[in-house]
Amino acid sequence: MSLSLFDLTGRLALVTGSSQGIGYALAGGLARAGARVVLNGRDAAKLAEGVEHLAREGLNVSASVFDVTDPKAIEDAVARIETEVGPLDILINNAGKQHRGPAEDFPDEAWRDIFRTNVDSAFFVSRSVGRRMIQRRSGKIVNIGSVQSELGRPTIVPYTATKGAVKMMTRGLAAEWAKHNIQVNAIGPGYFDTPLNAALVNNPEFSAWLCGRTPAGRWGKLEELIGAAIFLSSSASDFVSGHMLMVDGGLTASV
Repeated sequence: MSLSLFDLTGRLALVTGSSQGIGYALAGGLARAGARVVLNGRDAAKLAEGVEHLAREGLNVSASVFDVTDPKAIEDAVARIETEVGPLDILINNAGKQHRGPAEDFPDEAWRDIFRTNVDSAFFVSRSVGRRMIQRRSGKIVNIGSVQSELGRPTIVPYTATKGAVKMMTRGLAAEWAKHNIQVNAIGPGYFDTPLNAALVNNPEFSAWLCGRTPAGRWGKLEELIGAAIFLSSSASDFVSGHMLMVDGGLTASV
């Protein structure tokens, strides 16, 4: 009985921004827990490669190529997925980007671009999927926040602002949609070795600082995010909503 709470067999999940990095790892994790998973990205070739790799494991995965910053493209894609694949039970809003630079010189368009990718996409996709979940009175939405939902750091003010927005969007949607039996939560990753963090991973000085600052003393491994995603996507979290689960090696718990 206890293990069955985490079983995702028969559930359909959409993971945005899942051709690489955290999204790809989470898509594979949900599929291995029994879910059918639709991967998303804008690069059709890269997405097809990811789907093919997971399918070789015998996992039930497919692809949907669309731009998560375009409301019409999102609505069309979600409608197509629900018609051709099935009703979505789980949404993981993972699409995101980083742009580093001093606040006083940060370009206007880069500011708008990072908000479109990190904030607008999470709301627009949640809106399209959520209205369908409301009709079915069931659903799980998991947003990917960050330790920067809680902490500031020089040169990433816009990114920090977007992840703070994701945290509060999670709480707002949880407050509004809990009555429809939809649980909206978030995961707050610490520092993980991903393409988004390549510049930091390859910087010995930063890596040394990070390992000293993080109680666990190391970078996170992508597979260490999977358990949190399965928990928040499964029946085990049916009375959990509006919560951000930090997966950060103790970084936000310490000074």
